[in-house]
Amino acid sequence: MTSTPFHIAVIGAGPAGLFAAREFARAGNLVSLFNRDIKPGGLAEYGIYPAKLSMKTGLRNQFRQILEIPEIQYLGNLSVGVNGDLQLDELRSYGFDAFVVTIGAQATKSLGLPGENLPGVVHAKDLVYHYNGLPGFTERKFEFGERAAIVGAGNVMMDIARYLIQVKRLREVTALVRRGPFEVKFDKKEMESVVLNLDLIQLDRELARVAPLVSPFGQDVSEAKQNLLQSLPNAEPSRSNTRFRLRFFVSPVGMQGEDKLEGLKLELNQPVPKGESLGALGSGEYENMAVDSVIFAIGDKVDEGFGLPLQGGEYAKNPTPRFPMENISFEAFDPARGAPIGDVFLAGWARQASTGLVGYARKDGTLCARAVLEYLTDKKPQNFDADGFDTRLKNCRKWVVSNRDVLNLMMIEDGIATEREVPGFKFTSNSEMLEQIKSIG
Repeated sequence: MTSTPFHIAVIGAGPAGLFAAREFARAGNLVSLFNRDIKPGGLAEYGIYPAKLSMKTGLRNQFRQILEIPEIQYLGNLSVGVNGDLQLDELRSYGFDAFVVTIGAQATKSLGLPGENLPGVVHAKDLVYHYNGLPGFTERKFEFGERAAIVGAGNVMMDIARYLIQVKRLREVTALVRRGPFEVKFDKKEMESVVLNLDLIQLDRELARVAPLVSPFGQDVSEAKQNLLQSLPNAEPSRSNTRFRLRFFVSPVGMQGEDKLEGLKLELNQPVPKGESLGALGSGEYENMAVDSVIFAIGDKVDEGFGLPLQGGEYAKNPTPRFPMENISFEAFDPARGAPIGDVFLAGWARQASTGLVGYARKDGTLCARAVLEYLTDKKPQNFDADGFDTRLKNCRKWVVSNRDVLNLMMIEDGIATEREVPGFKFTSNSEMLEQIKSIG
């Protein structure tokens, strides 16, 4: 415990930010927890598939407990960044002793392919935010037609497939996998929700096609099929007649159409050794695929407009960390100066975009907080200008959501769910949430 507490700013209230804040508070420090959204949770609130209720409920309960810690000041509906409500250098002037940036991967990756801006081409994050009720995305309209292709092979791809199969009930949903059947990244349990929709005739044909490609590397496609179908005993009931298909060793190289999407051009890939698995290289052989929509589930990238230096498409990290945790660098770095940004640390997807699930973010936030506490070991707390900071918040000309506000909002949503006898309820617009918050005062 510190006799005089440090005052630390945590920017982003997803799992990494929340658990970092808890670690700081447990050490006797004060935390200002900034969040762009009204509600905390980040992708734990707006990224987990809606049907995973027990997971979401458990996480919300943990977040509630963190927001009840007196040393943590929650500041929701408030963005930090170059074009935000507040800027990093401005916050520095009030006397914060350190900054932890955990804003997540708020920007989306683009492959820069021809036709990416055609109607019918969607990034997975936009769709995930849509069906999870994130304000600003709920009202968006998506047209999928009858045939959709999802580019990717991870858990997000499976969530998108689940939505298109169970909710939208398209005729065909095809996952396009750049590598082979042994290199898919989704958890096998995720297949339980869609396995009964698998087009087994097409799967056998596809595995027969790739068998000659992978057998020289010691891979047996019959084993791959067993892996894909091992979820059958626990399969969820099928809710549609959608045919779910998997294509391996293919990469999109362009969308076809002028005013709307009409098709997709694919390059067939060849396997190449990559560690203990297989990578993929383009073969120069192409084919066309008839689709009505394409969803890119290829990961995300950091917000380039936040104001931190970039390196390799991510926020730059100190290559020789002063305070490593488990051999990981959490320290922001300025490549132009060749030096760390002394008081700024990175955690969660702000440190490494699109990496890991909630448990990973929780651990990353906790380890980052410990790195910060080591950084502060030989320092004295600055004189924090609490009055000036409070005045600045009042001058933001918007409702800054407090701990009490968001806890009351959660209570209201829980009450509505109970009254309606539904598993869960959430308001899907900022105006609705602020109206409920202000009604309590």
